[in-house]
Parts: sequence; structure tokens; C-alpha cells
Amino acid sequence: MEFPLQLSFKIAAFAQQIRVTDAAAAPICYVRRKMMKLKEVVEVFTSEDRVQKVCEIKADKIIDFSATYRFTDNNEQNFGAIQRKGMRSLWKSHYLLSLNDEVTMEIREENPWAKVMDGLFGEIPIVGMFTGYMFHPSFLITRIETGEELVRVKKQPAFFEGKFILEKLGDFDESEELRLLMSVLMMVCLERRRG
Repeated sequence: MEFPLQLSFKIAAFAQQIRVTDAAAAPICYVRRKMMKLKEVVEVFTSEDRVQKVCEIKADKIIDFSATYRFTDNNEQNFGAIQRKGMRSLWKSHYLLSLNDEVTMEIREENPWAKVMDGLFGEIPIVGMFTGYMFHPSFLITRIETGEELVRVKKQPAFFEGKFILEKLGDFDESEELRLLMSVLMMVCLERRRG
């Protein structure tokens, strides 16, 4: 993949859909969140025609602040997971990324005040429509063992649309690249109502 990657989705859509493109605007993948499921399921395809599935992201619990979302390929093999850290996420979003139940990376929100201000102003009629232009949360993915910064995910200004950019900061191999992308996609699905 050619970084930076662009993620875009319509905020007002019934079924959440995310398009991912690389620095040359070439499509990387298309994500569709299934509706009316007790346990959350997100499908990832190579393109919008939804012919070739890359993987699925499935929740392990029906409703829970600390649900784990597992990444499974087409052979139902698990290749990673992301877990939202419960009550801590109310102030500052925090996610753990794991491989074979061993936590290897984490995602932390860089500026929690953006979340607080977005929440406050987002509830004000008319003003709330413009919070997407004012408050831009950003998230940093780091390797837990070394503290190395790998990727920054930053919300971009947009109206009636969500746009994020993924900037590569450190080195990671191809298998980690896919796991990082799936983690960011699930995090964006969970954080979509903000900004």
C-alpha cells in the first residue's frame, strides 16, 4: 500500500460504508457494516462491487464497552483482533491490538479535548452540524514493546461525510499492515459519530 491512505464514508448512510484509497487514489478496499445483527459484523471487500471478500471483523459479545473484534479471513482463520478499553474510552479513546491473544500494539487518542468539545458543541442545534469542521480527533498507533509510533490516524474537515487520513510513521511488515488497516477500520466504525 502507498501511504498516506484515505478513508471516506457518508455519515447519514443507513449501512455504514467506508472506501479506502491509497496516495495515488487507487482503491484499496471497501467496507460494509452489516445492519440488524445482534453481534456486530463488518465485511471487507477488495472493491465496491463486493465480489471478492478480504475478511470479516466480528464482535465476540452482543453489547459491551469492552467487546473484542476479531479479524477472520475467508477460511475462518483469525489473524488479529482489536479491543476497545471500556470506561477509559469515555474520556480518551484507547484500543488494544492483538495477535493470538497477545497484545502487540495500541491506539490512543492524542487530544481528548477534541472529543469533549465535539460532544458539547455537537448537541447544540445548528452549531452541532459544523463540529466536523472544528474538532478533528487524531489517534496514534504504537508498538507496545518498544513505544515506536507506527501510524497516525487523523480526522479531516468534512461536511455530511467522514474523512480520515492514515500517515505511516514507522516500519511494519505486510502482515502487520493488514492488521493495522483492519484495526483502523473498526476503530473508525466505532468512533464515527464524532466530528
